[in-house]
Amino acid sequence: MRWFRFYILAFVSMLLTVFQVFAVLAQSPRRCRIAVVPMTNTHAFFQTIKAGAEKAAKELGAKILWRGPESETDVAGQIAIMENFIAQKVDAIVLAPCERKALVPVAQKAQKRGIPVIVVDSALEPNIADCFIATDNFKGGYIAGETLAKLIGETGKVGIVQAIPGAASVQERERGFREALKKFPRMKIASVLYGQSSVATAMQAAENMLTAHPDLKGIFAVNEISGVGTAQVLRTRKLAGKVKLVAFDASETEIQALKDGIIQALIVQNPFRMGELGVRYAIAKLQGKQIPKRVDTGVTVVTKENFNEPEIQRLLFPQKNR
Repeated sequence: MRWFRFYILAFVSMLLTVFQVFAVLAQSPRRCRIAVVPMTNTHAFFQTIKAGAEKAAKELGAKILWRGPESETDVAGQIAIMENFIAQKVDAIVLAPCERKALVPVAQKAQKRGIPVIVVDSALEPNIADCFIATDNFKGGYIAGETLAKLIGETGKVGIVQAIPGAASVQERERGFREALKKFPRMKIASVLYGQSSVATAMQAAENMLTAHPDLKGIFAVNEISGVGTAQVLRTRKLAGKVKLVAFDASETEIQALKDGIIQALIVQNPFRMGELGVRYAIAKLQGKQIPKRVDTGVTVVTKENFNEPEIQRLLFPQKNR
């Protein structure tokens, strides 16, 4: 009888242990799945956003699902990616929208399904994001205008190699640039041409601009691709230093062009921080915490003169310096 009691007690003890294990598993937090949807997979800028997102996810125990269209102009493709992530019932989405208005309905659809949407880099219009994390692009464009004015002695014709119509970030940069030039009455914007987020198209835009305006003294390239394409044309035409170039972003090719004297100044954002904060605020939102509506990640002017400063090196090469 004692043995029978012993087995009964042992069996009950085992059942209690099993129930406790299941209770612990039930209470363990599920690993959050954060979808990160860039404008495109290919640009160095968005790869740096990815690195920042992955850093935050690793530290917070989340999983990153990364997918974007092949081109910034593929608005329909980006919408389809968003729809797919909504269907997968991801926990949150970090989005860099290709077009400020076209992505609003699908972002609202995600929010209605209880999926927070954190927008980085380029705004939605209206700004329905749970949090918008980006450069103050107007300010960045304004600084670019002041920088180019100084480089050309505050007088002469300049051009703008734009990116794609409808992207809020680059439109704000142009608006800021134009506002800055109001302070310099002897400067004139002679041409604005679109690179359509293609190096080949940006090169053609720069070629056409320089052909139509051989007396052009400076160019503002509004993003990485426009900067790379314009720099290549200035290199080929042997116009390095003769036509001053101020470009946004800091891809490897742009940095080399800066070292070579093709680009005189880079207006550098902080995409690593955009990706990192995007994931951190997405998880905070899921935890019911208060998150800011707007975060400005800042811009820095990088030149050959300040290139080797430790702070600049950390900004340009965040993955190597962390």
